[in-house]
Amino acid sequence: MAKLRHIAIAAQDPDAMAEFYIKAFDFKIARKSDGPLAYGYHLSDGTIDLAILRFKTDQIGKGADYTGLHHFGILVENVDDAAKIVEAAGGRHYMDQADRERTGGFEVKFYGPEGILFDVAEHPWTGTEPLPAPVKEAAE
Repeated sequence: MAKLRHIAIAAQDPDAMAEFYIKAFDFKIARKSDGPLAYGYHLSDGTIDLAILRFKTDQIGKGADYTGLHHFGILVENVDDAAKIVEAAGGRHYMDQADRERTGGFEVKFYGPEGILFDVAEHPWTGTEPLPAPVKEAAE
């Protein structure tokens, strides 16, 4: 079963916003990043990765100065299988991590209904919980 494990917020001042969530909720810094797509922080509560990023490109058609919810990420067992299901349901492929140096949790990005961007990954984001072990595997 797929699990929500990543939420990304576009911010103009990722340093100040990360500091706020650390102070307000005791989130921990899982990773600081400055890659080709964005600069910022990945905070975690131990289950979900909250990315607070100043994006270097306009991936969602709202301009580089947009602030707010940017995208979310879903952890799946198999990216290729999930991609087929997403595309059959009407999702549109945007980018593969293979197109760039691996810098984060996502492996493939898609646009869903109304152009909402989301990530699909087989590997947990830094500081997040992996998928639960299948019952048979857990029993062994």
